[in-house]
Amino acid sequence: MEQFRNHPLYRKHNIDSAMSSLWEFYKKYFLPMFIISLVMSLIIQYASTLVNLNELSTTTDPLILLEKIKGLIVPILVISLINLLFTTILQYYIIYNPLDPGNNILVSLLKSLKYFIPYLIIMVLLVFAGSIAIVLGIFVFIVGAFFSILYVMTIYLFILPVMMVEEANIASTIIRTLKLVHKNFWTNIGWVAVFMLILIVISIVLSGIILLPFTGSFVKTIINPADASKLLDVTTSPLFIIISAIVGALTFPLMPVFACILYFNGRAVEDQAQVITTSNPENDRVRVEDLYAKPYSDDHPDNPEKND
Repeated sequence: MEQFRNHPLYRKHNIDSAMSSLWEFYKKYFLPMFIISLVMSLIIQYASTLVNLNELSTTTDPLILLEKIKGLIVPILVISLINLLFTTILQYYIIYNPLDPGNNILVSLLKSLKYFIPYLIIMVLLVFAGSIAIVLGIFVFIVGAFFSILYVMTIYLFILPVMMVEEANIASTIIRTLKLVHKNFWTNIGWVAVFMLILIVISIVLSGIILLPFTGSFVKTIINPADASKLLDVTTSPLFIIISAIVGALTFPLMPVFACILYFNGRAVEDQAQVITTSNPENDRVRVEDLYAKPYSDDHPDNPEKND
């Protein structure tokens, strides 16, 4: 862990310094993070065009619709796996490149692969447990569901940094992640809420920019709802794919950078507490027995019993 104290994101943060560090790191390492994210976005955007949603919009028979939805499960899983793979690569780059420039994109790709399968297993477990938490949260109405989503998201953000920095196995990663999440629980939840709100606003603004060249198609759809199916053709056009990939590449690095900030903040808080404990060892503390006079030996000159 000693080497990670030199990482630019390692420090005890407040919300202002966390967002400031996020922006400074994003600017400094923008190009390599953008390249990794752009490759991923292009692959995912292209893979998404292979999923024919036009058939869903034109199918009215519920049984046939259900069968077609089942047929989309495999493509969606493939897209999800691609996303997780590139998240692993980018997270490794963000953690290790600032410490050693030799950990370039290619090296990060190769070295991060050993974390992919454990990460995938933990994500399956998280999706299962998270689904239960969100369903239970719905019973407490919108507030409960929203809180459950934030909680699951906070756990998700800690997973890869814990696994990569501490070289933890699956069980240790889960235990350590939960420990770090709950140690500064309300701070972590609050920061994730602020970050997600900022990310949603940025995504909405950038999505509006994406749609500008295709405004005419959307206006025609509003005027004539019967042509709504034609709107899906827009999403398969090369121009839309390229613009969407570029916009996605701009926002994708933000989450792994923020994940590192959360993790390194938790570690910095732990390390600071450990230093305070070390500087005040148990032997220096006042003990109960120190409040009472110590007994003298029989031959001690100050022994009151001897004087008698």
